[in-house]
Amino acid sequence: MRLPIADDRTVRAYLVGLFSANRGSVALVVVLQLLASGALALLPVIIGQVVDGALAGTLSASSDAARIIALVLTLVAVSVVAGWLSEYKAMALGEHVFAQMRERLVASAMALPLSVVEEAGTGDLLGRTTHDVPALDFLVKRGTYRILYLVVTGATSIITSLVVAPELGWMLVAQVLLAWPIIVWYLRRTVPVYRSSSARFARLSGIVAESIDGAESVRALGMGRVRMGHLLSLVDEIWRMESYGAWARMFMAGMLMTALHGATVAAIALGALQVGAGWTSVGAVSTVVLLSAGLVDAVSEATYWTSEFQTGWVSLGRIAGVELVERDRSASGRTPADSHMRARSVGYAYRDGHPVLHEVDLDLVAGETLAIVGPSGAGKSTLGRLIAGIHPPSSGSVEVGGVPLVDLDETALRSEVALVTQEHHVFVGSIADNLRIARADASDQEVLAALESVGAGEWVAALDEGATTKVGSDGLELSPSQAQQLALARLLLLDPHTVVLDEATSLMDPTAARTVEASLGRALEGRTVVAIAHRLHTAHDADRIAVMLEGRIVELGTHDELVALGGEYASLWNTWNRR
Repeated sequence: MRLPIADDRTVRAYLVGLFSANRGSVALVVVLQLLASGALALLPVIIGQVVDGALAGTLSASSDAARIIALVLTLVAVSVVAGWLSEYKAMALGEHVFAQMRERLVASAMALPLSVVEEAGTGDLLGRTTHDVPALDFLVKRGTYRILYLVVTGATSIITSLVVAPELGWMLVAQVLLAWPIIVWYLRRTVPVYRSSSARFARLSGIVAESIDGAESVRALGMGRVRMGHLLSLVDEIWRMESYGAWARMFMAGMLMTALHGATVAAIALGALQVGAGWTSVGAVSTVVLLSAGLVDAVSEATYWTSEFQTGWVSLGRIAGVELVERDRSASGRTPADSHMRARSVGYAYRDGHPVLHEVDLDLVAGETLAIVGPSGAGKSTLGRLIAGIHPPSSGSVEVGGVPLVDLDETALRSEVALVTQEHHVFVGSIADNLRIARADASDQEVLAALESVGAGEWVAALDEGATTKVGSDGLELSPSQAQQLALARLLLLDPHTVVLDEATSLMDPTAARTVEASLGRALEGRTVVAIAHRLHTAHDADRIAVMLEGRIVELGTHDELVALGGEYASLWNTWNRR
């Protein structure tokens, strides 16, 4: 599965929405650019009048020269000041729009159903954040100003030429009409190429990230050459696509320059004929030719921004596409009556037609510790994730206080139930920052108490900077056991009444695991705990045990009851004790 890509209509709506939210700034930039472009467009008009005056002998060497110089200097000053202000405001607008776009992307990514993220893989989402967002950086921040400027300049030049010399001004309109089909030809041939290139960049990012994260497995299984082969194959495909895009861009630029300069030459020739026939003046021809040259320069620069805009458009489609993923839950506003959790006729399938849970019924007793055991593939972790509200059930319901978990918003859900798995993540920042992700207003004493509760207090205290020690990619590297302790401490600060531990201590050695589990047992006293048991001693210590087999709960009871029953659990327990 891949995350969706927004179509052109959706991208246009997305872009309009971003700039509409800043319509005041956009209007100010356009007004300033009209002022700057209008002042510049009047210079060819003045030159044309000077030419006509000189040929007619009506110019005064002293008074007219001073007046013309003063007028030119005034127009230049207005253009420079208005241009500088418009550039400043446009760049500020670009920064603001880019920040809004990033915030929307992060918010959309955080709201993605975890099942979608897992199916799409890390590369797709990573590519959109690390390749597509930077691809838009320069375009939004700098291109916003230049594109608006070129559009306003072109429009001003055309309007000025039509007002001053309508008999020749239509040649500038002809220049635009000549340029349009060439640009359309370029876009039709390169948009699909750049879209495919961006998708391959995403796959490339995924291969690199997964190879780094699983470096030990790659080396142990001798997969380095295979992974490198996939990477080089993608690089080759990207190079060929980018090469085609570069060729198309060069061809477009050549065709545009030929057409535009040809139109300018035609304007000069037509102007000469009209002057000879007495239909226009040399000054009017001079004005139109100068405006035409300015339009050629604007279109020439526009070819560069067309390429940037084209790449950005593809990236924007991938970024906007994240918002198109349907949410798997919607908050109803209902409030749970109590903390009682239960599952009723719950079924779940990661893929349609391949259920992994079948008609599971389970009532949790408040304050109990329930261990879920069973062979690999029995559905233990899947059931745990449904109880924690990570996935909505495909059928049936999981409720707390009579309210389905899918009816709770994320904040309300996490105040009811939370999950800690064997997979951990250390965020860049201090140890205290990592814990305060769960509760931003946690005091230093509460942070230290949470660390102490999971057995991390001693090693944190031994650090020179204690809980303020920087960790993560640019700080102290923590062992898997220490990282998992931070995850468990975060859970304590989150303070839900029900906790799901999915092999949360499996990365620790048995001695450390027993110590942490004992500490957790004390810290979680009074809470409902669902433990996905990796080691059967966890099940032995639980109040009740649920045995799963092929997606069903086949046994439920205390340790002694299930051993006496002589069924699946008794078999697992006897096998465990013979180790």
